[in-house]
This record gives sequence, structure tokens and C-alpha cells, in this order.
Amino acid sequence: MTSVRHRLGLLRGRLVEQAAARRAWLMQRFFLPARRRRVARLRYAAVLDGQTMNLHAELPTSEALPQEAEIRLRRGLRRRHHVPARVYEDRDGTLLMDAAVLLGDEVGGVPVDTGRWKLHLLLHHRRRTRRLPLLLVEPPVPYGGPTKPMTASPITGDRHRIGRTVTGNARLVTSEARPAAEIARVDLSHSGLVVDVRVLGAEVHEPWAEFKEKNRRIECPLEQVGPATWRVVVPLERMELRRATDHWDVVLRASGVRPLRFGRRLHDVRNPLRVFAIKETVVAPSGRTPLIVHPRYTAAGNFRITCSRMPEAGRRH
Repeated sequence: MTSVRHRLGLLRGRLVEQAAARRAWLMQRFFLPARRRRVARLRYAAVLDGQTMNLHAELPTSEALPQEAEIRLRRGLRRRHHVPARVYEDRDGTLLMDAAVLLGDEVGGVPVDTGRWKLHLLLHHRRRTRRLPLLLVEPPVPYGGPTKPMTASPITGDRHRIGRTVTGNARLVTSEARPAAEIARVDLSHSGLVVDVRVLGAEVHEPWAEFKEKNRRIECPLEQVGPATWRVVVPLERMELRRATDHWDVVLRASGVRPLRFGRRLHDVRNPLRVFAIKETVVAPSGRTPLIVHPRYTAAGNFRITCSRMPEAGRRH
């Protein structure tokens, strides 16, 4: 079954690449030459921090410098939002446009909801307003380095990306947050370990945490400490060592919601294991022999607690 799914995934990926290549060829060959004087061509378009849409475009040579400019986001017939844009003249006389659009009512930005939003540049002159579609010939290319573009808002978890229509018009595609248990705080001391987690994309009632290690399961209550935020005191006194080192994963459970792995995924780093490193600490659980506790993140961003014996304790055994 896994092999079949893998082959289907590869086939789907090739079909998507082929469709994108054909669409780019059509735009370059037909749509772009025909629409050059009636569109603003985007030189750059991306959502870098998961919640701010950045646009940079070149205006047609026939355009004059406007008094004001703004980006209009439209969905359906009645949903419209306007955000100021800056139009200026380059050294060679080319008119350029810059705009940064904060997305999401919760962060004080444009209240975009789930769906596809059409984008236009409005140029306001004294007696008229000129409306230009924003043409996206090539989609944004992911860059290399230690960071990457964020795929979701770090505040709400909502996902925003730049898409385009068949004719190349840019549009904003917004999706709701995927259900997740996002780590908000880790407090490790010599007396214990406390973890706060935010639940995104789902409503949970009376949830609990489940700690898993091989065939062992330990359930522990969660205390609500804020809006959609829950706290768990890690039961280290119940995590009896069965090997030199045990690895515990943590899952949030609640009725009517699929299990959610504790993790940290709303970030822009490529290596969370290294960047979000937490120093190991010797902890003395109540009534137990001290042990070394090391909370950390896997390469996939999942939260994991590693418990190890003290070197002195190992020598006595």
C-alpha cells in the first residue's frame, strides 16, 4: 500500500509540473504579449512571514504617475478590501509599485477568510481610477539557506499563498489552520518539566496529554492557562527508565479530535532540532533517583523528551 501511494504521489507531482510548464509557455507565448499594456507585471510576489503578502510590480509604459494607489482584494461580489500601495519612478523612468499587505483580522490586518481572493492595482488620478490586474508570469521560487518561507501565520496558523489564474492573474489563496498542538513554552528546571501548548485549527474540550515510549502510555491532565492554550506538568516520576536512554513523544487527545502531536512547526527555520535546542538538565523527580532530562525537537518539528540515567547511577548498577 505504501509503495502504491508513493508511486501515485510521484505521478501526481509530475502531472502538476507538466501542467505548470504548459501554463507558463502559454502565458509567455500568447497572454503576456497581448496583455502587456493592460496589466502590472509582478517582479516579486510572496508571503514571507506567513501573514504578510509582499508585492513588487512594473507598470505599463503608458501609465502616468498616480496621485494615490492601492491594492484591492476581492472575493465574490461584496467582499472587498483596500490596502495602500506605493507607486514611484525608477531611475530609468519605469513606474514601479511596492505593497505589503498584512493578512488576518487577529493580527490587525486585512480580514481575509478561506477562499481565493482576486488582486488588482488601483491607480487614482484626479478624474479617473485605473484598474490593473497583477500578472504573475512565474510563481515564487523557494530560496535556500537556514530559513525558508513560512507556510502559515505564526499567530493564527492560517495558511496564505500566492496563486494565479489560467491567464496569469495573481490571486491570494487562504486556508484555515490545520489542526495542531503548537509548543508555546517549555520550562525545564531541576525540579521538573512544564510545557504549554496552543491548539490551532480545532476546538477541544477537556483534553489530556498522552506520553508514549515504545509500548508504554502515561496519561496526564491538561490545565487551561489561556485562550486555546493548555499546560501539562510532565510526569517524570512515572517515567521509569527501562534502558540507558528512553525517548517519550507527547500527544494531545480529546474527544472528537484526532490525536495531535506536540510540536513546533510555525517557524521559518529548516533545522528546528539545532535552532530550537534546549540544554539537558539533571532533574530530581519526587521520590525518584535523579535523571538527565533533555526536551528537544525532531527534524520534523515533533516535541520529544529524552530521559537518561545519571553516569554515577549507571556505575553503581
